[in-house]
Amino acid sequence: MNYQQALDYIHGTHKFGMELGLGSISRLMDLMGQPHASFRSVHVAGTNGKGSTSAFIESILREGGFRTGLFTSPYLERFTERIRVGGEEIPGEDLGEMTGYVKGFVDALLGEGRPHPTEFEIVTAIGFEYFKRKRIDYGIIEVGLGGRLDATNVITPEISVITSIGMDHTNVLGGDLTSISREKAGIIKEGIPVVLHPQSQEALEAVRKVCADKDAPLLYLGESRIDCRSVSVEGQCFDMQWRGKTLSDLNIRLLGRHQVYNAAAAAAVCLELGLSGQTVREGLKKARWPGRMEILRTSPFIMIDGAHNAQGAQALVDGLREVFPDKKILLVFGILADKEVHRITGILAPYASRVITAPPDNPRKMHPDRLREIVMQYNANVESSASVKEALKKSLEVAEEDELILFAGSLYMIGEVRRLLPPEIL
Repeated sequence: MNYQQALDYIHGTHKFGMELGLGSISRLMDLMGQPHASFRSVHVAGTNGKGSTSAFIESILREGGFRTGLFTSPYLERFTERIRVGGEEIPGEDLGEMTGYVKGFVDALLGEGRPHPTEFEIVTAIGFEYFKRKRIDYGIIEVGLGGRLDATNVITPEISVITSIGMDHTNVLGGDLTSISREKAGIIKEGIPVVLHPQSQEALEAVRKVCADKDAPLLYLGESRIDCRSVSVEGQCFDMQWRGKTLSDLNIRLLGRHQVYNAAAAAAVCLELGLSGQTVREGLKKARWPGRMEILRTSPFIMIDGAHNAQGAQALVDGLREVFPDKKILLVFGILADKEVHRITGILAPYASRVITAPPDNPRKMHPDRLREIVMQYNANVESSASVKEALKKSLEVAEEDELILFAGSLYMIGEVRRLLPPEIL
């Protein structure tokens, strides 16, 4: 297959829907010779912060001299962002080759009378095979959805990580925080240590119980001391204590207090894996993860953030208050209709001086006129745009000197903005 044929095949399997469970992926791994067993791994689950935490871990391990693989989802601009080795995206021709190879085993699976693997299962298999062929030392594997029944849960990692847990995908994972936490904690394996991001008491107790049942050491970040020393447009500096070690003056480029905790979780993971404090320091400093309070321009200030659930929206507002306390916010807002639209709108819209609604590039998008009606319940200064491109043009035309233009609500939307307006800040 070539690159386009690979994408057509992968996306064409979307029609088989989403079916959580390990039966198909386990058999597919058997047929392929267990590619996921060829490398050590770190498994990352959670509601928010999975991608950032994974990026921090990958950067530190790479700084330590390890050959790394990074598997994440979704992507912002290019499908190939989802599978990386040594910080580099899988080349299109390699994606084509891997997809053709995996398709042969999918056909064999179907020949056994089994159901067709889902799109995510196929992408997971492609990623694992690519990592095997590239002879990586460590794969940092981000869960797609939930944990317990996610296709990535076929791995047995060196260490597991659970980032911040909140209410999301309630139709699949459960309608309360305890149920969702148990699903996320489903990545915990017998005797494998777990680094846990600071959590609500409800989530903490749910994870603690699973760890006890699995005899898995629980390393809770909330019991360590993390002090944020400074924050600016350029990034943040913090100190942390972990199991008797003190790491001072840790610098990260990502903004928002939640990113300090994501970085601290990554630091804890890598310390547990035996890396030095200096390696952790350098790896954190070099880590990048686009689309999370990312500043694209400074004149005027233009920021994108993929706040697509209530917890993420609140973290964004808290971060804006800290980094830009004196700026008004012109919010360009687009969201998928199956998200917690009213809750997210109720957090973001009142904080903005005005709002422009726009449609993300996804069939599940909420129509901008309908979204405008919802926004009006929280902010009367709102108008709609027929496209993200139109909303970008309009926002640049009307933005005042003291306003920050913020694109938020959907990763699909901010990915389009990033393509239209490549970042000047690198």
